[in-house]
Amino acid sequence: MKELNILILDDEQRVRDEIEEFLVGNNYSVYKADAPSEAFSVLKNIKIDIAIVDIKLPEMDGISVMKKIKEDDQSIEVIMISGHGDMNSVIDAMRLGASDYFPKPFRLIEINNAIERTKRFLNLSKKLKEVEASNTLLSKELHANIGQRLIGKSSAIKDIVDLMSKVAKSYDTSVLITGESGTGKELIARGIHYLSTRNKRYFHSVNCSAIPESLFESEFFGHTKGSFTGATEDKKGWFEISNNGTLFLDEISDMPLNQQAKLLRVLEEKRISKVGSHIEVSVDVRVVAASNRNLENMSEKKKFRFDLYHRLSSFVIHISPLRDRTEDIPILLNYFIQIYIKKMAKSIKTIDKKIAEELIRYSFPGNVRELKNMVERAVIVCEGDELKISHFMFDRNKLKTKASIQDESLNLDMVEQQLIVKALERSDYNKSRAASLLNISWQSLDRRLKKHGINGKG
Repeated sequence: MKELNILILDDEQRVRDEIEEFLVGNNYSVYKADAPSEAFSVLKNIKIDIAIVDIKLPEMDGISVMKKIKEDDQSIEVIMISGHGDMNSVIDAMRLGASDYFPKPFRLIEINNAIERTKRFLNLSKKLKEVEASNTLLSKELHANIGQRLIGKSSAIKDIVDLMSKVAKSYDTSVLITGESGTGKELIARGIHYLSTRNKRYFHSVNCSAIPESLFESEFFGHTKGSFTGATEDKKGWFEISNNGTLFLDEISDMPLNQQAKLLRVLEEKRISKVGSHIEVSVDVRVVAASNRNLENMSEKKKFRFDLYHRLSSFVIHISPLRDRTEDIPILLNYFIQIYIKKMAKSIKTIDKKIAEELIRYSFPGNVRELKNMVERAVIVCEGDELKISHFMFDRNKLKTKASIQDESLNLDMVEQQLIVKALERSDYNKSRAASLLNISWQSLDRRLKKHGINGKG
């Protein structure tokens, strides 16, 4: 954080000069005023971080000065000083937002300690504002619906948001979301649903690995009363429940092969019949599937139906693991810290910078979910006002060196560069077709061409 700009407002020159000399010696930028009118002139022209204000002043009292400062700019922190032991003034000052109060005579070291405390608070506020700025990747409306945010500043996250927005405009295109466990595949699926015209209808999430094979047809298509032992009433299946909405099939790679053909038939014909009934019912459902395994490889090995894979992968969105987009870690870290400080009503004011520095070097096998759980535990165990790296539990033996991080980054850049060149060659240097081959937007391809210094012309 930059060194602070500090304003001293006191009608005693000796006090102003003593504080100024001390603060300048501690590398702060100092501005002085002997009257409120002069102070307001400084505030108008200079971005002040902290104002040190005497209570007894000409023109108007210090409490009124502080009120005006806060009305004009809430981000300015105010430290009050006074040569009069008026407790009512102290109470008023603290109630109206003063960060500290000192009676004269005070020790300069006390002022410095107050500034250091305020500096840490300002640093935390700055980080939280950066988090808020990054949260604009998805609309407020989307956040209100899904209750979470897709956060990050990496090109990978920007590409995902772009792809989500594009596919949401199509009415019934199937989507396949790929990525490791914990990367946020369901969040992407919900985002697509709530960005689409289906957003007023039901979004239903199904974990395919949790469905017994014997109950597959009943769960997906429903059943009629008496169709099998235990069927005591008619039941709607997930396709009917999701009619005109979105059905999210998580971990679809775990679906038994003999049931995949039945799912494919529904996707192609958009009709179902309940177990125990010969009557077919039309359904209008967008299917979004997700897998942490490579379905294409599985289909080549006959472990997943090839035709179902191609039906589901009309539009593919891949979420990179957190270790491949380390620039998102500090943003996610501060976002989760903010959530749990508020949720647990903690008085944490400072975040040790070593936390982000070390977590960037961690591989995060559990991805974003692991980071979120890690932060929750850290905030719980933190007893004081500073969150430290010691509050975080993870295998420190798995921390990568800075050199290895740089090597990995270079290797990833080389692979990306090679893929872009191949796509350009295959598309005869047509950027739109090359972007389509890479399953990224034209704008994203253009950013990468500039990043790698690739000439997009054949």
